[in-house]
Amino acid sequence: MTSTLVSAGARAASVIALAVGLAGCSYLPSMPSIPFFGMGTDKPKMAELAPNPSLIAVSQAWTSRVSSVGFPLSVQVSGTSIAVAGSDGTVALIDAVSGRDLWRASVGAAISAGVGSDGRTAAVVTRTNELVVLQAGRELWRQKLTAGSYTAPLVAGARVFVMTADRAVSAYDGQTGRKLWTQTRPGEPLVLSNSGVLLAVGDTLVAGLSGRLVGMNPLSGGSRWEAPLASPRGVNDVERLVDLVGTVSRVGDSVCARAFQSSVGCVDAQRGGLVWTKPANGAQGVGGDDRLVFGTESDGKVVAWRRDNGERAWFTERLLHRGLTAPLALGRSVIIGDSTGLVHLLSRDDGSLLTRLATDGSEIATAPVVAANTLVVVTKNGGIFGFVPQ
Repeated sequence: MTSTLVSAGARAASVIALAVGLAGCSYLPSMPSIPFFGMGTDKPKMAELAPNPSLIAVSQAWTSRVSSVGFPLSVQVSGTSIAVAGSDGTVALIDAVSGRDLWRASVGAAISAGVGSDGRTAAVVTRTNELVVLQAGRELWRQKLTAGSYTAPLVAGARVFVMTADRAVSAYDGQTGRKLWTQTRPGEPLVLSNSGVLLAVGDTLVAGLSGRLVGMNPLSGGSRWEAPLASPRGVNDVERLVDLVGTVSRVGDSVCARAFQSSVGCVDAQRGGLVWTKPANGAQGVGGDDRLVFGTESDGKVVAWRRDNGERAWFTERLLHRGLTAPLALGRSVIIGDSTGLVHLLSRDDGSLLTRLATDGSEIATAPVVAANTLVVVTKNGGIFGFVPQ
């Protein structure tokens, strides 16, 4: 049973799923579609694009494919390789220089979350709630989870960490699959069906739980600190939803993230203190560098905040209603995909267009990534594109 939040400019990932069948959660009645921002359900017209100035010379170096992508994909970079997956259960480790498969395998079931990888071990979660771990293209082990997951597993420190939709975080031995610990939080009636926040910062496991970033001991799951980015507000479950959404921007101990349709903020992960939080109305994660944090709002605005204090540095409306991904900060560019398969390279300094790249015409599935000096983009049709500077 699902409830869909209809958004004029949001991508398909801003669907909200009722936590049906999750441990500790009760069944809830289905809800009608809800107009977003008080608007009707008619989709606003996309912003018309200016001519491509081609101020940066970028060429397509290679292409590859997986099956179509109908889940919140995370493209995991490890050195010169990338781990990707398709909805049909295909998982592949691809050399980012050549685009050739290092290995490719099937987990035998549709995927709901992935991919997590450290370059050697890869992990995904299936729609039958199984955590499947692969090495060198062969299944190493699988474990049944107590609930579904929309967040890619984290593979780090010879362990596999999983965050499920019932607000539980679990750790498994990377080689044997033995469960090491589980920490649970009170469940909520609604959860987002897009990727959440789960990453390692030094010797701390950082998870997004409701509107908080939580620092955990990876050996025991014990909480070290909590930093609130947003607090529930409103009179119903939809209005009170404050899940944190990936991707995040990490520079050293500074971790910046977005709370769904609520705020963007940064936390000092060393001491667990909130540095700043600002109102923001988006459904995708953030990117950034040591100076700025970049985000895309649900209506297509692109915003840059100063990393040290959260003050707005600039914003642009050039891409309104184009269904944008989270941004990637790379060199002088902020790189963003859209729902028509275009990739926009904007100036990091003011948001002006530097160049535009085409893929296969289908929606860009997730934030672009960079590996081995190659910009990698994956589309909803399963196209994988590698671009390099000329």
